Amino acid sequence: MRFASVLATVLALLTAGCAARHGADVLQTVAAHDSAIKTVTLYVATTRTREAPTNNVFSTDRAPRLNFARFTVSIPPDHKPAEIEWPSGTPDPKRNFAVVDQAVLTRAEFKAALAAAARTPRRDFLLYVHGYNNSFQESLFRLAQLTADSGVPGTPILFSWPSQASLTGYVADKDSVAYSRDDLVTVLGDVTATPHAGRITLFGHSMGGWLTMEALRQIRLTGKTRIFNRLSQIILAAPDIDIDVFRRQMEVIGPNHPPMAVLVATDDRALALSRRISASKNRLGTLDVTDPEVRQIADKNRIQIIDITQIKAIDGANHARFVELAALMPKLAESEKRRSGTPIGQAGAFVLDAVGTTISAPFRIGSRALAN
Repeated sequence: MRFASVLATVLALLTAGCAARHGADVLQTVAAHDSAIKTVTLYVATTRTREAPTNNVFSTDRAPRLNFARFTVSIPPDHKPAEIEWPSGTPDPKRNFAVVDQAVLTRAEFKAALAAAARTPRRDFLLYVHGYNNSFQESLFRLAQLTADSGVPGTPILFSWPSQASLTGYVADKDSVAYSRDDLVTVLGDVTATPHAGRITLFGHSMGGWLTMEALRQIRLTGKTRIFNRLSQIILAAPDIDIDVFRRQMEVIGPNHPPMAVLVATDDRALALSRRISASKNRLGTLDVTDPEVRQIADKNRIQIIDITQIKAIDGANHARFVELAALMPKLAESEKRRSGTPIGQAGAFVLDAVGTTISAPFRIGSRALAN
């Protein structure tokens, strides 16, 4: 089959059942009249261009320097875990995810806001790097949903790079993550330098996993060990990285403690397409943990490779299972309270063998790492 035919077939598969994309109008600020409605406050650092100096509408263009913002997003009372209740018109906090407050920030104001957050019970930070084919508003609301569903305390930070938010924008997206490497290093430096900060988790999804690894590699090469020493957990979900490239990246980055967690699924259709486009031998996010070579990769690099294939997928591409995993985190955390688990410092290849009810003993290592 010719490559063009393969591409058309896979794109049709990936888009089957997808809802319409949502524009920047969903970011308009609306009043939250009910004080009981749950809200999530997120901070943003982005290499996207701000359309006007006084607003938080960001385009797909690459900014010459980082832009910063703060958003407070309300979660509707009847919110279903793993879903984003998108508005069809003016957002209604009673029925939809809605922005109820926002502000344009300078870098100094961004750092001051993190310092203020670190003096509260939400002193932990989660820095989320989104993946390919994500608009700004999609990545913002996704992080709000992940924060609300997981129940993990802490302050969420979105690093948004200028994805084209288009299935055909793969090459342009790859260039944009390369463009954004230095800026992610800058943001990591600012977050890890925050006085009184607690645990700091770095989470990269899909192509954002490649960006995460490149930033970590750059940090190692420039000797900024303070940043590594402050990172409590590094998680890559469905990482879109050639396996040979990952090996080379790990040669420079080296092991972290707790071990870096890599969430994989053997049936990830988006990564299957990426493999075809790049003529790759294999993508990191589709590794088979039953393969002895994969176990060797985990042991040699002191990482955790966790197969989450059996978690229900929320998308036709089977590329966003981490979203459903976040929704299961309260159940996983409660399960851990009743079990005596293996220390989370152990590297290896593990499997989640059920959807939140029965967890195999090896996976308890991974679930505890994520829950923390």
